[in-house]
Amino acid sequence: MADTSELLVPPHHVAIIMDGNGRWASSRGRPRAFGHRQGVESLREAVRAAGDLGVKQLTVFSFSTENWRRPAEEVEALFELLRRFVAADLDRLADEGVCIKVIGRNEDLSDDLVKIIENAEARTAQNTKFKLVIAFNYGGRDEIVRAARRACRDSGGDLSGLTEAEFAKYLDTTDMPDPDLVIRTGGEHRVSNFLLWQAAYAEFVFTDVLWPDFGEADLKAALEVYARRKRRYGGVNG
Repeated sequence: MADTSELLVPPHHVAIIMDGNGRWASSRGRPRAFGHRQGVESLREAVRAAGDLGVKQLTVFSFSTENWRRPAEEVEALFELLRRFVAADLDRLADEGVCIKVIGRNEDLSDDLVKIIENAEARTAQNTKFKLVIAFNYGGRDEIVRAARRACRDSGGDLSGLTEAEFAKYLDTTDMPDPDLVIRTGGEHRVSNFLLWQAAYAEFVFTDVLWPDFGEADLKAALEVYARRKRRYGGVNG
């Protein structure tokens, strides 16, 4: 078990944009799919380390709505990784008290993937020790549009009394806390359409470490940066 004494108040909810798999593989003369496979190993490590470090929820950006533009073989490889991850890890995660939730659009996914997702969620629904949220076929703008359509439908078209709190109930993340900390690996400094509503007041940490190389020490370093910051929830003049 990791020592959490140096972390004054670990964030309850950490979200990670797992970037750099393709570049990691290319730097080794390997296909991008090789980097994605190694990225799954880093995800396993991140789930374990996050729990040890006192984090209660981890949300990871696994497959975006924009990823459909990639070559078909790479897209299918990403789908296959989800199948393999669930097949290999579901029993262990369930036994360890991990609750799994997948957010994003199911309409575009194959029937077998939808069944895999539904089974993983149902199998772990009662677990409360740690929550793993996988954003798969997810885009922040798409999520907001889908939520707006549902809110409009339920209100009969009159949204004049809709509050932020009520609207948030229509998001994929309903009943989840907003992320306290968003980490992006791979050296890029942008949010890439990830949790646009939910991350409005999150702290951000950007690291040059490519996702397949991201380990417990890197996660702990990001949490230590977070612990040193004084969070402000006001406007730009706060």
